[in-house]
This record gives sequence, structure tokens and C-alpha cells, in this order.
Amino acid sequence: MPSNTGVVTVSDYLTCDAPNDLDAIFVCGASPVSKNENQTLENWLKKQAKRNVGLGGVCTGSHLLAKAGLLDGYRATIHWWSIANLRDEFPQTIVSNHLFEVDRDRYTCSGGTAAMDMMLFLIGKQHGMSLASSISEQFVCERIRTHDDPQRIPLQARIGTGQPKLVEAVQLMEANIQEPLSSDDIAYHVGVSRRHLERLFKSNLDIVPSRYYLELRLQHAKQLLTQTDKAINDIGNECGFSTAPHFSTTYKSFFGVTPREERKKTHNKVSIPLQSDRKKRQLWKK
Repeated sequence: MPSNTGVVTVSDYLTCDAPNDLDAIFVCGASPVSKNENQTLENWLKKQAKRNVGLGGVCTGSHLLAKAGLLDGYRATIHWWSIANLRDEFPQTIVSNHLFEVDRDRYTCSGGTAAMDMMLFLIGKQHGMSLASSISEQFVCERIRTHDDPQRIPLQARIGTGQPKLVEAVQLMEANIQEPLSSDDIAYHVGVSRRHLERLFKSNLDIVPSRYYLELRLQHAKQLLTQTDKAINDIGNECGFSTAPHFSTTYKSFFGVTPREERKKTHNKVSIPLQSDRKKRQLWKK
């Protein structure tokens, strides 16, 4: 069974002939969120939910569960890139920014290594923490993170320095994407001169503050272009670009494509339809 990224996995069953005594089903997604319709899969998942089968979403798999209405009234999470989109699109789902969420018979995680933490938690819940710890040790996993651990690593680790004034400056930038502050404003709020602020960025990150700030805004714009359906002009405004041409030109100079081309590239990712009959399954066996 080929995925959207072209990776082929040999499956034991198709949805049409899967066993009826399943304990749990996990939908594994990837970034960006797939915009492809798959009503056959959604209907099958709804059918399993009526049978009280536990349903899980890994990374953007949570989006598909929410789209099918299977997370209504449940606590759930998703990869941090997609949290805002999930909240906007499915207000009936209680979306958290936690590492993973286990709410009754719904299991969702942010993806990546968080899937292991969630599975170890479920193993511990079913069979005891002694077994979960033994499995964790086999995987050379230092510790089993809890569900409310943050998804993103601390800012100090992300930028590679614990220099307090520099960390404070970056926090200000991240909190003011839509209405960017000037370097003078940032220096004032941090309590250093502009020249000292520039030295901090240059010596620790090898970049000037204005360029670092611009790249932050552009990365946020890319996140919105690939993870949401917001209008391109609105995204430009949300990321501090006053005009559409300025946004388009700046974006292309950094990423090599215009915002419109970025979105088209995302939406044109290969779509692999769900195999829905046994005949197609036999073709994979040959």
C-alpha cells in the first residue's frame, strides 16, 4: 500500500476484510495535513467506533479522526504545526498542545517520538509500569514522558544557547509576528543597546536580529500556507507583511517559490486512493 510520500507498506488487511474483533485502530498521518477526501476510510472508522473499538491518531492522523466527527467532545492533540488549524476547523474537539492525550477510548499524539511515549503509557496502564519501563530500556529511551510534557523543546535548546538576553529577545520576536517590533524596540524591552543586541545575535547565532526575525515570520507563513486554508493575503498580513507583492517577493527570495506556488505544491502532493476491494489486494501479492 503506497503512502502519500511514496513509501510502500505491505498490509495484512484492507478495510473491507479486516477482522471484526479489533481492540484499537491507529491512523498515522504526516505533515502537511492531507486534504484528500477518503469517505470510505471515514465511514469504516465510524463503523468501528460504534463497535467500541479504540481509535488513535498519530501526528496528523488526529485531523482525519476529527474530520470524521470521531473526536467531538474528546481531548486530543496533534503536531504543533497543526494545532491552530485543528482548533479553528473543529471547535467541538478539545485541542491541547500536550505530547499526547488519552481520553476514554481515543488516543492521540503529536507524532515523532511522542508515539512511543503514548504507547508506553498505554502498556503501563494495561500491564503495569514495570513492563513499560523494561520496553523503554530496550529502546534506550531515557525516560517515559508524561502526556502533559511540552511538544517543543525549550527555546534555549532550539537556538543553542542559554544567554538570557538573547533568549528574551527571541521570545519577544516569536510573540510579535503580526506586528513586528523594530530592533530598537526589542533592545529597549530586553534592556540592552541595539549594538549589544546585534553582537549577541552575531556571536551566538551568526545572524543579525532583523534577518533572524524575518526568517521567523517567513517560517510561520510557510506553516500557515501548508497547514491551513487561510487566504494568502491574510497569511501575509498575519506574518507582518503590509502588501501582497512584498510578501510574495520576500517569500520567494527565501524559499525559492512564491506563496501561491508553495500552496499549489502542497495541494498537488500525490494522492493515493484507498484500495476498496479484494481484487486490488491480490495485485499487491503478485
